[in-house]
Amino acid sequence: MTETAPKIDIRQLSKPDLIAAFGEKGEPKFRANQVWEWLWKKGAHSFEQMTNLSKPLREWLDANFVIHFIVEDKVQHSNDGTIKTRFRLHDGHLIESVLIPVPDDRRFTVCVSSQVGCSLTCAFCATGQMKRVRNLDAAEIYDQVLLVNRQCEATFGHPLTNIVYMGMGEPLLAYRPVMESIGHITSPEGLGMSPKRITVSTAGIAKMIKQLADDNAKVNLALSLHAPTDEKRNEIMPINEQNNLEVLMDALTYFYQKTGNRLSYEYIAFNDFNEGHEDALALLRLCERFPVKVNIIEYNPVAGLDFVKAGDDKIDRFARFLSNNGVMTTVRRSRGKDIDAACGQLANRE
Repeated sequence: MTETAPKIDIRQLSKPDLIAAFGEKGEPKFRANQVWEWLWKKGAHSFEQMTNLSKPLREWLDANFVIHFIVEDKVQHSNDGTIKTRFRLHDGHLIESVLIPVPDDRRFTVCVSSQVGCSLTCAFCATGQMKRVRNLDAAEIYDQVLLVNRQCEATFGHPLTNIVYMGMGEPLLAYRPVMESIGHITSPEGLGMSPKRITVSTAGIAKMIKQLADDNAKVNLALSLHAPTDEKRNEIMPINEQNNLEVLMDALTYFYQKTGNRLSYEYIAFNDFNEGHEDALALLRLCERFPVKVNIIEYNPVAGLDFVKAGDDKIDRFARFLSNNGVMTTVRRSRGKDIDAACGQLANRE
């Protein structure tokens, strides 16, 4: 008895590889192009959906290839309109994506995951308490955008306007699939979304920030800063011990000089830790090298962690100091806290 060869995950193939596979079967190039369009423009999750292909060709595809499409596992709706979706991957692992609607501003943002779990163990983050199991592949990231876009259109009658790689995992430690997914999301042969609407958030991997610049990535970049000195950042973000602030500032300067793309700092305000006047002065110094926007974020409680969010008066005073000194500053009020969908809360909990 001969063993049947395992089916090939068709979305792992490049377009030239797909064309070559069709050529070996004696099929013309345009048939491969049709399949590519079904996979990356129309988001087909079965070969049966590819109705402009003959039945024998669809049967051949089904016998030799597989589409590992992610599946909606659970959906939660917040009182403020935020929607969190848990997706099941083909190997049974779970990830979460969050749709954050701001209809008054016509802003509809999806927060996508790039890894199952995370390896960075940031002290304040729910995902950081999970082990990193594996990186997502480009198709699994793409599927999150595709499905949440459909969810957004069905719920709010509006497509997504923004994509942020700020969900589970560290995007720059899943660099290749993240960049491939951005390619499919922005390509005219894919979803055709503007890279200017995409933000990649990193806890601070200096080497990969420079790689983004060298690859001329068109996306915006956000640094999850959360503390303005090495001493304080080391306490809450172990990654800072290998990528300290001076190293990160050099990498961000390099990125800005090479790309001109927008930079921002994400800054969670913890009570009696990083929201005092000395912290504001130190943060101001980190805003002097290049144009940067500071997003001050309310801390969202995570079970088992002792951090407490700073009061609104402290946050507003901190933000006002930065604004008065010429730094573009916004205060992001948390969305989706009641369903554990807010920043730092994604952990696949029931």
